Amino acid sequence: MFKKPIIIGFVAFALIACGNPPTTRPVSDQDNQLTHGNVQLILKNGETTQTEVLEGFGAPNITSVDGNGHEVWTYQRHATDTQAASENWAVFSRDTTVGFSQSNRTITLIIKFDENKIVKDFRSRSSSF
Repeated sequence: MFKKPIIIGFVAFALIACGNPPTTRPVSDQDNQLTHGNVQLILKNGETTQTEVLEGFGAPNITSVDGNGHEVWTYQRHATDTQAASENWAVFSRDTTVGFSQSNRTITLIIKFDENKIVKDFRSRSSSF
């Protein structure tokens, strides 16, 4: 008489315990658009305007003027990704992973504009560790 509710409860617990919680991802914003690939796609010497750069990457970290009076924009971004390990429970065994992993990414982008506010030259450097 009590066996059926116990079995149903055990099966429900096993199904819930085996599922992994949903992974959340950060909402994409302009800081996330500054990648080495997007730099190559968006920036074209003699073509890309300052407005297009702002739309693609947002505001620069540093703005300056070089010796020839041309604007120079510098972008610097740093991201740290951390993932915690999860515990998975199975019906008859326990699979446990303990710890976390962490990685860091940095990118520096320097863009020089001509007198018409068009990209004259750019250099980027990215690293991941």
